[in-house]
Amino acid sequence: MKRFFWIVGVLIVVAAVVGYREYSPGNQKKTGVQTEEGAAGGTSGGRSGGRSGRRGGGGGVVPVTVASVVQKSVPVELTGIGTVEPFSTVSIRVQVTGTIQNVHFKEGQDVKKGDQLFTIDPRPFEAALKQAQAVLAKDMSILENAREQARRYAELVKKEYVSREQYDQIQAAANANEAAVEADRAAVENAKVQLSYCRLYSPVDGRTGDLLVDEGNLVRTNDATPLVTINQITPIYVTFSLPEQTLSAIKEGMARGKIRVRAIIPQEENRPELGFLSFVDNAVDRTTGTIKLKATFSNSDRRLWPGQFVKVAVTLADEPNAVVVPSQAIQTGQDRQQVFIVKSDSTVELRPVVVNRTIANDAVIDKGVQPGEQVVTDGQFLLGPGSKVQVKKEGEGEKDGVRAKRREQKQKEVES
Repeated sequence: MKRFFWIVGVLIVVAAVVGYREYSPGNQKKTGVQTEEGAAGGTSGGRSGGRSGRRGGGGGVVPVTVASVVQKSVPVELTGIGTVEPFSTVSIRVQVTGTIQNVHFKEGQDVKKGDQLFTIDPRPFEAALKQAQAVLAKDMSILENAREQARRYAELVKKEYVSREQYDQIQAAANANEAAVEADRAAVENAKVQLSYCRLYSPVDGRTGDLLVDEGNLVRTNDATPLVTINQITPIYVTFSLPEQTLSAIKEGMARGKIRVRAIIPQEENRPELGFLSFVDNAVDRTTGTIKLKATFSNSDRRLWPGQFVKVAVTLADEPNAVVVPSQAIQTGQDRQQVFIVKSDSTVELRPVVVNRTIANDAVIDKGVQPGEQVVTDGQFLLGPGSKVQVKKEGEGEKDGVRAKRREQKQKEVES
C-alpha cells in the first residue's frame, strides 16, 4: 500500500514539472521569437530571390575588375614536358689496386677541374718506380761498355787484327744492350704512370654526389662501383620530346637561327629559365611517334637540377599584332568561350570569342574583341547580359576580402 502511494506521488510531481515548462512565459516568448524569425527568414528569402533575379540584368551594381584588350607581339610556341639532365656525368674509378689514404672533398661539394679527390697509398708504386730506374741504370752501364767494345773492334777489323765474325758478335751484343735499355725506359715510364694513378683529380667542373668509399678501404681496378659520381650542372641540359608533326617547323626555325627554349619550373611559373635548342635526334621514335630534343641552359643560378621535371616551351617565331586578353577573363559556356565586355554606359555585354592559344597568363584571341575594349577579369559570376557594373580600384578587392573575413569572425564569436 505504501508503494502505491509512493508511485502516485512521483507521477504527480512529474506532471507538475511538465505543465510548468509548457505554459511558462519564457517558453511563449521563444515561440514568438521563432515566429518573428520565420517571418524575417521569409523576407530574407524574398530579398535573396530578388538578387538572383537581378543577375540577368537588373538594377543592382556589381563591383568588378577589368583589363584592356591589347595588341602586341606574342611568341608561337610548342610545349612539352622535359627532364633536366647534367651536361656531363663522370664516374670516378680507380686504375690501380690499393688502399684509400685520403679523401679530399665532402659529399655534395662543388669541385673544379683539376681538384684532387682521392689519394691511394703510393708506397708500393714508388718502390716499383725506383726498381725500374735501377734496372735502367744498370743496363745503361752495360750498354756503354758494349758500345766501346764495338768501336774498338771496328778499328781492329779494318786492320784485319780480328775476324769479321768476332766484330759482328760484339756489335750484336751492343745492339741487344741498347734494346734492353729502351725496354727499361719504358718500364720506368709505366711505373711513373702507375704512381700517378694514386692521385685522382676531377676532370670537370661539377658537383660531387654520394661518397661510396671511405679512407682505409681497399679498392681494386675491377670494382664495378665508382668511388663517386660528378655531375656538371652549369651549363645543363633539358631533354624533352615533341610530336613528329612539329619536326618540319623545328627544322625551319633552326634554319633561321637559334631557337629559344623556356624551362618553366613548377610553382615558379613567373621565372622561367632561358636557353636554346642544341640537339635534334637523328630518328623519330616509332613507338611513340615523337622526336627527342635537347636544350642547353646556362643555369647560372642553379635553379635547374638533374632529374627535375619542367614544362618546356619552344619558341618557333613571334606573331606580331596579336589581340591578347588576360586568360582569367575567358568564360567557358556549354558550346563556346566568351567574355564580358564593359560598355560606355557601365553595363556589360556577353560576347563569344575564338581563343587561339594561351601563353602564360595571356589568351590570344582570333575573333570577338577589339583592341582598347575593356573585359571583366573578376566578378563574372554575379553578371549577366546588361548588368550594371562598377570598376573596382586597384587593391579594393583585397580590402573587401579583409572586411568579409572580419564579418565572418564576428559572426562566429556571436554564435559561440
